[in-house]
Amino acid sequence: MTGWLDRADELLYDGEESIERVRIGEGGVVVTSHRVLVFTPGGEGANFRDVDRPNVVGVAAETSGEWAFLQRAIKALVVGGVLLIAGQTVSLDSMVEGIEIGASAGQVGMGGMLGLLQTFLSLMAQLDELLTLFGALALLFGAVVLGVYAWSREAELVVSVAGDEADLRLPAPEDAAEVAARLESVILPRES
Repeated sequence: MTGWLDRADELLYDGEESIERVRIGEGGVVVTSHRVLVFTPGGEGANFRDVDRPNVVGVAAETSGEWAFLQRAIKALVVGGVLLIAGQTVSLDSMVEGIEIGASAGQVGMGGMLGLLQTFLSLMAQLDELLTLFGALALLFGAVVLGVYAWSREAELVVSVAGDEADLRLPAPEDAAEVAARLESVILPRES
């Protein structure tokens, strides 16, 4: 498909002329007098798409990433922050301090129930430490997922298409902003 960028003139209609040609990785963009031809070998979907120039509304350098990772990271960071703050500010030790279920209570016949209550009180005394621990773990998880989101981000050159048709996306070259401005100036009509 790399050869098609160089042989794009074979795809032109009668009376159509090639105006601008930009190589981007293995593919590229050819702007003609009538259309914009985009070659994306190795990408997702078709290797070639064309759009009539009046349907192109802009060209921009953008970055994209997996939004699901960002959403999960934000949720985990918020929950982790809330748990960590709650664990550091709320002291449940003082609430259950001094409460002891004595051995004499077992003589009444409620030993099993009171043993369960003593276990519950012990857990309540440690709840603030557990909140801090789970908050720290949630923050760590959120940071890892945020790192995965940052790793999944890719720079793209996007040719925006009017209507319901999908935009044309290519891997961004090093000078993506310059290429986008140059293509947009060639594709879009100049205002008088």
